[in-house]
Amino acid sequence: MKLKNIIFSANFLLISLIVFTSCGQSNTSAKDAGKTTAKTATTTTTTTETATVIHPVIYPPLNKKRYDSLMKRMAHGDTTGRWPVKNAPYPLPGVILPFKRVVAYYGNLYSKKMGILGELPPNEMLARLHEEVTNWQKADPSTPVQPALHYIAVVASGDPGKDHLYRHRMPLKQIDTILCLAKKAHAIVFLDIQVSLSNIRAELPLLEKYIEMPQVHIGIDPEFSMKDGTLPGRKIGTFDAADINYVSDYLANVVRKYNLPPKIFIVHRFTRKMVTNYKEIKLHKEIQFVMNMDGWGEPDLKTGTYRNFIYPEPVQFTGFKLFYKNDIKKAPHHMLTPQEVLKYKPYPMYIQYQ
Repeated sequence: MKLKNIIFSANFLLISLIVFTSCGQSNTSAKDAGKTTAKTATTTTTTTETATVIHPVIYPPLNKKRYDSLMKRMAHGDTTGRWPVKNAPYPLPGVILPFKRVVAYYGNLYSKKMGILGELPPNEMLARLHEEVTNWQKADPSTPVQPALHYIAVVASGDPGKDHLYRHRMPLKQIDTILCLAKKAHAIVFLDIQVSLSNIRAELPLLEKYIEMPQVHIGIDPEFSMKDGTLPGRKIGTFDAADINYVSDYLANVVRKYNLPPKIFIVHRFTRKMVTNYKEIKLHKEIQFVMNMDGWGEPDLKTGTYRNFIYPEPVQFTGFKLFYKNDIKKAPHHMLTPQEVLKYKPYPMYIQYQ
């Protein structure tokens, strides 16, 4: 699978950004984003009141019988015993999966090349997301669809930055903008982390003020975890189960501390080496783990990736990524439809569009 052409560089030509007055978006430039320090990220207060006010919600107890039924349905007739995963803990109340399928738009507000989220003007982007939600609802009427915005909050970079770690942390007011847009769309939010030459233990805690919010979830991208010091984009990176378990433990602790519903935790994958020692990945009642089939290509290639790297190494839930442009580059120049994706075993419960 070819490397995704989404490396963020401080030297690229910045697109003109619309200032969302009602969302409190900052005018901070992408160059300034690369200069964000740990101190700034942990002490800056959010100015977007409408995006950050949290009202306590009392969730009904988990219907275990219904949950088991939906997990069995998700296996889509699999007879190998892999799906659904055995001995997984029951989640806390307020859980999203498998009661709903998440359909997300992915990207970054500073670049039109990193995904649909930043490619279109906000209202047009949200309208198109609504269309995809409707498409998935029609394809599988029995499963409600939860819209989502999946924002790359820490971006692998072609520029080293002051600390020479080749990643840029996005300004907090950019995240506030995403929260505001998500609220308009009744969507949840994923904050994605590309650590590059940094590491997940340094990057994840800087986002805790957002992780404390019940509507905010986390994704990590092994492709840009460059453990051997190779610059991002020159080879495919990796995360081990130990890295993944650190994130799971961190999220579980936040859920317990703030009495939150379970967090969805996304890990992107399109090769076997991107995730090592998958059998050692630990599950918690406070999180829902999704191995998301990443990578672009023609339908047969994507089907092979799902069958070879997602299906045979079960953890809990699966996801599937669709590329509006890259998936149609080669013959038959066709992006898979919801109906076609729903032929896979198990059913993907997280769908991401880039």
